Amino acid sequence: MIIESVGVGILLSFIFTELTGLYTGGIIVPGYLAFFWEAPWRILATIITALLTYFIVNILSNYVIMYSRRRFTACVIIGYLIGWYYRTLFIHYLPLSEDIRVIGYIIAGLLANDMLRQGIFSTLASLTIVSILVRLITFLII
Repeated sequence: MIIESVGVGILLSFIFTELTGLYTGGIIVPGYLAFFWEAPWRILATIITALLTYFIVNILSNYVIMYSRRRFTACVIIGYLIGWYYRTLFIHYLPLSEDIRVIGYIIAGLLANDMLRQGIFSTLASLTIVSILVRLITFLII
């Protein structure tokens, strides 16, 4: 199911970006979020991680020259580190009944990079629309 979800997500992300000019937080992100639709805490943790990454990179860009590849790499690394911290904190030290891990290793960084490119609201709105469409299509296919 993950293969189908990511595949449909890639296709719909591409079509959505071509039609609207808005990015969906990375071409693979809607597929992953659609796959984890029944784990809302993981989606929330991923979005919070992306927002934290966005703010950290935004602050760092006041002190370090960040553009293009350097900004993208900073987003992925910082998103990864925050996700690692979540896993360490919530799994090892605060055992909770809900699964609050971040989805994937680079999903939050991809999402934060597009937030820096086009804004938080535009990215989250695009991501929500495409993720819902991916979920509906994969639900109909499988």
